[in-house]
Amino acid sequence: MPANQGERARRRLSTGERREQLLSVGARLFSERPYDDVWIERVADLAGVSRGLLYHYFPTKRDFFAAVVERESERMLRMTAAEPGVPVREQLAAGLDAYLGYVEAHAHGFRAFHRADAAGDQAVRRVYRQALAAQEKQILAALAADPEFGPLGERGPRLRLAVRGWLAFTTAVCLEWLREGEPSREQVRDLCARALLGAIA
Repeated sequence: MPANQGERARRRLSTGERREQLLSVGARLFSERPYDDVWIERVADLAGVSRGLLYHYFPTKRDFFAAVVERESERMLRMTAAEPGVPVREQLAAGLDAYLGYVEAHAHGFRAFHRADAAGDQAVRRVYRQALAAQEKQILAALAADPEFGPLGERGPRLRLAVRGWLAFTTAVCLEWLREGEPSREQVRDLCARALLGAIA
């Protein structure tokens, strides 16, 4: 192996890079099996680090899984953030395209994120539900700022319920799409867009 390649292979990862590496490994394992069946020792082995180093970053498995869920939530919120002043109808296709791009590019993370609700650990489930609430809040804020739909007023509780149901629908569609590989991304996008507009009509 040339010297420069060997140096790169031996280069110590920064704290941020190591944390990201561990979260990526965790996302893959948590996407493939239930929370209780994921062993921290296996994560450390796949990442090529000691168990002690893993515990240095994440003191417990609960902390580790919660960090995986939070990382995926932050990604989704960034990728689907509303653009101020642009009508919801105009943003919907682009926002769903970005979301579906995330689902494709980070399939393990997406699956792991949605496995959190089935985890027996209440603290992990709480992190997951807080993440969903943040998505719901982001969508409702975009609707409230759009003259076609807002202000929400007395319709607020009904719209909140509709958005919550749409998020569950979209999750189910995306998980099935990842499993089956069809229909096309454009068809999935259009299906989800029509579902949201129908739900909030």
